[in-house]
Amino acid sequence: MKTPLSPELRQQLATLLAYCREMGGVDFYRGEHDPPTSDAGPFPSLPQQNPTPNPLTPEPLPIMPVKSSLLVAPTAIDFSSPAIAPQARAAALEAIRREIGDCTRCQLAFEGRHKIVFGDGDPNAELLFVGEGPGADEDEQGVPFVGRAGQLLNNMITAMGLDRQRVYIANIVKCRPPKNRVPDPAEANTCTQFLLRQIGVVRPKLIVALGATAATYLLGSKAALSVLRGKVHDCMGTKLIVTYHPAYLLRDPRQKAETWKDLQLAMKFLNLAPPKRTEG
Repeated sequence: MKTPLSPELRQQLATLLAYCREMGGVDFYRGEHDPPTSDAGPFPSLPQQNPTPNPLTPEPLPIMPVKSSLLVAPTAIDFSSPAIAPQARAAALEAIRREIGDCTRCQLAFEGRHKIVFGDGDPNAELLFVGEGPGADEDEQGVPFVGRAGQLLNNMITAMGLDRQRVYIANIVKCRPPKNRVPDPAEANTCTQFLLRQIGVVRPKLIVALGATAATYLLGSKAALSVLRGKVHDCMGTKLIVTYHPAYLLRDPRQKAETWKDLQLAMKFLNLAPPKRTEG
């Protein structure tokens, strides 16, 4: 027969169990042959306390969007609807930029982006260039086509008898893909919704798609540049031609002559005359 606990020992045991409960040990059981003791009062309970946050606990990682391999055809823009007044187009573009905010809608936001590259140029331009995505220089400055490829694009625009301030320039995606990789469909489809709205504000007479990625997502189908070049395509209520991306021309300057043929097609469509050469 077991000896009953003295009141002093019972109090010491209660204090010990309360300490164990505080340290996380909460499940204690009386042995199956232990008789109940009617004179043992309940164990003292500790006051409920809110857990103290651990400053070393890392914040949960942001949930990145699920990738998709599907190419989504762009929605046609209703060019027959009343256009935004020319003097209000800059403000309309700025409203789109504010809506984009510090965008986290696709995976590119989590892969080292520094600045969102929205667009640049004349909100009332008749000619709109669309590239693939920002490079390192564009990611640093927040302006499209400012690196070496941008300098070549400026020369192409000048050769057409225009200057950069008279055209509008944008990209399929507004954040730089890591190591300048090609944007995947989930990234491109997420971002082009804003590009299409920019096009709807500017209402260009002609879009020039710079490279295969721009052509693919603007036309909604994938085809070789050799098939797409040399013709005027219907595109979302306006017209589009396809040519090589300036970055590709830097790698293969032999294609500059073919690019000039594409630009001449654009000039003919817009009734542009090349600038006259000055006699030296």
